[in-house]
Amino acid sequence: MEPLAGLKVIEMGQLIAGPFAAKTLGDFGADVIKIEPPIVGDALRKWRLLKDGTSVWWQVQSRNKRSLSLDLKQAEAQAIVRALVQEADVLIENFRPGTLEGWGLDPNQLLELNPKLIVLRISGYGQTGPYRDKPGFGVVAEAMGGLRHLTAEPGRVPVRVGVSIGDTLASLHGVIGILLALQERHRSNQGQIIDIALYEAVFNCMESLLPEYSAFGEVRQAAGSALPGIAPTNAYLCLDGGYVLIAGNGDSIFKRLMQIIGRDDLGSDPQLKNKEGRVKRVLELDLAIGEWAQTVSTDKALEMLDSVSVPAGRIYTVADIAKDPHYRARGNIASIEMTDGSTLEVPGVIPKLSRTPGSIKTLAPNIGQDTDAVLKEIGLDPIQIAALKQRGVVFKCE
Repeated sequence: MEPLAGLKVIEMGQLIAGPFAAKTLGDFGADVIKIEPPIVGDALRKWRLLKDGTSVWWQVQSRNKRSLSLDLKQAEAQAIVRALVQEADVLIENFRPGTLEGWGLDPNQLLELNPKLIVLRISGYGQTGPYRDKPGFGVVAEAMGGLRHLTAEPGRVPVRVGVSIGDTLASLHGVIGILLALQERHRSNQGQIIDIALYEAVFNCMESLLPEYSAFGEVRQAAGSALPGIAPTNAYLCLDGGYVLIAGNGDSIFKRLMQIIGRDDLGSDPQLKNKEGRVKRVLELDLAIGEWAQTVSTDKALEMLDSVSVPAGRIYTVADIAKDPHYRARGNIASIEMTDGSTLEVPGVIPKLSRTPGSIKTLAPNIGQDTDAVLKEIGLDPIQIAALKQRGVVFKCE
């Protein structure tokens, strides 16, 4: 059995943060019921590149889920959610604060219905504080969390990471919170509410940024591909126009790096035997490594560095990822068969558990695909379900 088999999860999220958390739980055996609005469903269905009218991203974000389509503005739909909650372990939502309450689904009231329920709430700024009611997307959270200020070449405009990293970090923090709450529930037999803000999930990953400011008034600045205070570590342009990333900041690694690039003079320099000395002369070291890199191709540079166990790598495009044998050997790339018989490659299941690994069990559902089945599970008969469909309370894409 998968580790979360038997866990029932209701996902009321949309787009990225909430659904990614639910997807992670579903990968490891949780029964995830995704609640979507009628007709259009989750907006992610139409994001980025579409195949047969649906985003291929949908097959990643919503695999291992069942779709129940409800018009949550209607009281009967809200009653269905309350019925589901009574049998659920976890509810996940990532709406603006107050949205659930506006639907008569205040988490505190849901906990009265099911005291063992665990509710994950992800929002831009959290459920409290002066910014709670502001709309918040991942890109804004990345900036507020301190990340965007650092993602730039010195003196140039800060750039975004290129994926929705703020949302994903919040999702993973949410999964951690759910697992913590489940562990605590074994002792207390009580559920609780987990409140995660996008910006604070980013901030939680900002390493020494705040204590350096607190102790020294130091405001870390953008440093391009380098890492301030760590040397040498950077991206270096090679003869063929590619870049090699080299992390030569360990004391013994540094000596081996200097040896392979023909700079034993620097490797044996007593001023450079430790990190503090190397940081002071980082420009000199980057220049020396850069001069060497421009005499060799990217492949040759990596071959030489591998030969002396210096951590190094190239900058991967997705094409590089797709053909890399290590990705394949680790099961990081999975192939799924679509309903039309075509094959689609998607990210595999991570993390890897030795005894109870997760898996991709089902394709992402059509809008409301499982509406009838889910409603039957809470005791509704076909006549009642048909009446709800007729009134527009529930929806199933035929």
